[in-house]
Amino acid sequence: MTEGALAKVRQWFMIMRHYGGIKNTILALYRYDDLKVGKCIGADKYGNHYYQNHRYFVGRSRWVKYADRVGLDYDASQVPPEWHRWLQYITDDPPTTTPLKRQPWMIDNIENKTGTSQAYVPYTTVPNKIESWKPPSPTTTQQTVTMKT
Repeated sequence: MTEGALAKVRQWFMIMRHYGGIKNTILALYRYDDLKVGKCIGADKYGNHYYQNHRYFVGRSRWVKYADRVGLDYDASQVPPEWHRWLQYITDDPPTTTPLKRQPWMIDNIENKTGTSQAYVPYTTVPNKIESWKPPSPTTTQQTVTMKT
């Protein structure tokens, strides 16, 4: 084997060790479509874990592994604002080292509920401009036929 191939095999074993075996590695690949190795910077109160590896280029060197409770239904709105600042390179200090000062007007993070039964549906007082077509019922059609004869 060449040195390049040996390095790939060594890297694969390092990734498998990081994820805890071949089963968990395949599960992580299925769930995240990517296998990254990095230092765990911290976790939030929702169970998300945040990682960083400076060997990856900027824009890909910080990532989040969402909590197991969300499964494959993870969304960027599940990241709280203090971690969003760090993930998007707005600040270099993660909330574990420099916590965000809580203001009285701040509320807890609420994830996007679009597509669920809890989605926001606005109330409207404006009547519809177009009325939907309702096909005539069989009894109405029979009555009009008998009236014509």
